[in-house]
Amino acid sequence: MEINRVVKRILITEKSTVAREKSNKYFFEVDRLANKVEITNAVEKLFKVKVVDVRVMHVLGKKKRMGRIVGQKSSWKKAIVTLAAGSSIEFAEGV
Repeated sequence: MEINRVVKRILITEKSTVAREKSNKYFFEVDRLANKVEITNAVEKLFKVKVVDVRVMHVLGKKKRMGRIVGQKSSWKKAIVTLAAGSSIEFAEGV
C-alpha cells in the first residue's frame, strides 16, 4: 500500500494532546486495510521520526437518526503511534 494512502489525518483531541505531552504518543486515522508495519513505515517516512510502538483499534460507526430513518456512520481505524524520546512531529505541536 502507498504511504500516502496509509495515514489519512492526525487526530487532535484533548486526550491525544495529553498523551502527546505525557508519553510522546500521536493519534492518527489510518486506512482500514493498513497493518502495523505499514503504519510504522508510513509515519517514519512522512514525518522523518523514529517509531517505537504502534497500537491499532477499530472504531465502529455510530448509529444516527433523522426522523424515522436510521443510518450509520462509517467505521474507521485509529492508530496510536509512540515515538522515540526526543522525536516529535512539528505539524501537531502548534495545535
